[in-house]
Amino acid sequence: MLKLRDGIVELYRKAATSLPPDVEDGLKAALAKELPGSAAASALAVTLENIRSARDTARPICQDTGVPVFFVKVPMGLSHIELKETIIDATRLATEKVPLRPNAVDIVSDSNSGDNTGAGFPIMYLEETAGSTLTIDLMLKGGGSENIGQIYKLPSEELNAPRSLDGVRKCVVDAVQKAQGRGCPPYIIAVGLGASKDQVTRLSKEQLMRRLGEANKSDRLAELEKLVLDDVNKLGIGPQGLGGLTTALGVRIGANHRHPASFFVDVTMGCWAHRRGRLIW
Repeated sequence: MLKLRDGIVELYRKAATSLPPDVEDGLKAALAKELPGSAAASALAVTLENIRSARDTARPICQDTGVPVFFVKVPMGLSHIELKETIIDATRLATEKVPLRPNAVDIVSDSNSGDNTGAGFPIMYLEETAGSTLTIDLMLKGGGSENIGQIYKLPSEELNAPRSLDGVRKCVVDAVQKAQGRGCPPYIIAVGLGASKDQVTRLSKEQLMRRLGEANKSDRLAELEKLVLDDVNKLGIGPQGLGGLTTALGVRIGANHRHPASFFVDVTMGCWAHRRGRLIW
């Protein structure tokens, strides 16, 4: 497991210091749309320079290196316990070597563990697969963008939102309006739909692992993603909340079946520094 541990340390380094190409390309496309000399254009230009500098110097893109969230597909026969222990060990090493900011704070004592490990930290979702390949996806989720997420229960009288896909659209627009530029836009917006609160929060996080430009498997959800993105960008909040045409780079929606009496909607925001990476073992 030592080689795997070292591979995960390098996965941390890659995710923290180099933005995925699809996200960087999305930011470049957004800059091309904004009015030259505008606050939005200036903000995006500074952002892209920061991305380039971080990659060239192998330093974290943002001082907040976030909460590590792992989605792992595990082949049959590989111990989940050993794998979790390897990820935790790699997290301690990565905190020192990358370096990562220590972000794991004990709820009761308010003390920081100093190495990004603790109760439920990092977050790990493991799923057994019939294949022979171990696939580890890592997302470093910033605290600022996490704080502006919202969860809704449809129907909502307050939003005049029915139990329907149109109701989902109203929820997402409301979440972005409430954020009012906090959490470092342009956002990548992820939405989870389903039967229970815990189910939809995980599902929305999984949507953040999809690449920009990756088509939704559902034609109706793909259409809804485009509609919501258009609605959100018409709000004019813009990069860093300074106004402009690009409040979000993309919208990603995932849906599970629901109970007849329940329709939950979780809206999770990813900031422009949407750090994710994959290790295939």
